[in-house]
Amino acid sequence: MTRYGPMFGPDITFLGVPPCDLSSLQDVDVVILGAPFDGGTSHRPGTRFGPQAIRQACYLPHDGSRPSLALRVDALQDLRVMDAGDVEMFSGDAARSVAALEDAVHRVAAAGAIPIILGGDHTIAWPDATGVARKVGFGRVSMVHFDAHADTGDTEFGSLIGHGQPMRRLIESGAVRGDRFLQIGLRGYWPGPQTLSWMAEQRMRSYEMTEIVARGLDECLTEAFEIAVDDCDGVFLSVDVDVVDPGMAPGTGTPEPGGLTSRQLLDAVRRCCYELPVVGVDVVEVSPPYDHAEITAYLANRVVLEALSALARRRRGDTWDPRRPLLEGR
Repeated sequence: MTRYGPMFGPDITFLGVPPCDLSSLQDVDVVILGAPFDGGTSHRPGTRFGPQAIRQACYLPHDGSRPSLALRVDALQDLRVMDAGDVEMFSGDAARSVAALEDAVHRVAAAGAIPIILGGDHTIAWPDATGVARKVGFGRVSMVHFDAHADTGDTEFGSLIGHGQPMRRLIESGAVRGDRFLQIGLRGYWPGPQTLSWMAEQRMRSYEMTEIVARGLDECLTEAFEIAVDDCDGVFLSVDVDVVDPGMAPGTGTPEPGGLTSRQLLDAVRRCCYELPVVGVDVVEVSPPYDHAEITAYLANRVVLEALSALARRRRGDTWDPRRPLLEGR
């Protein structure tokens, strides 16, 4: 097949990494896929423009190189990272769109590469994690899910497909086990008691912000990681930018005050991809029409870079100490 290319705007790749198509992925470590879909939103749309914004949100040259000060790697050089463009996702046909995305993600995973999917609304987590599970095995992939919202609703506006329902679809299908589903950062006033009861029946583990504040994020993550790797062969990381307080991430469809800081999210994503056997990542709910000064797009770009840098450092196989001074040994 030919390269997907762009659905909206110019044909650019993530920070200048080489383009690719899904028919030639030999020796590729990571494939970037765009999922420009906002047909599942229940409030403010605009996430169809998210992949384009995430790819280009950087003040440095788009030269395919980004040395990490903290992790002492250049993920875009140390890993073979390529960008296949945007999967064609017509927001007026949700069923066709999620099927196309699932197929694309599965092709990446089947080739032995890690898919990193740029959303798009959170509807895409369903086909993303399913595509990976088709390779790794249904029930063999756990989910670490950063979000203000549980996304475990049953139907919305009469539809089973939407950004408030992907986690229920994943569990119902058997792609991801409920008792290996870890949610970080929930808060606010949804969902209601009936949905919470369903979540409890699935034995999901949801860390609401009050618990995170009381216990500390690091402690909660350590506990979640122990569950995520128990009797599973890989971890899918799903990051909704609305897990961050809207003061630091305003460009999203359903902002909920009182979230993580951007610093906390970046550190948490780094820990996930350094400490866990991550087999797929998506970064969702960036809505550029509601962004201010590209704050949210810049954050999402850095979430992707932290994930890539941690994957590269993990692959090196040596110990990384976050307390090490920057210029030590230089």
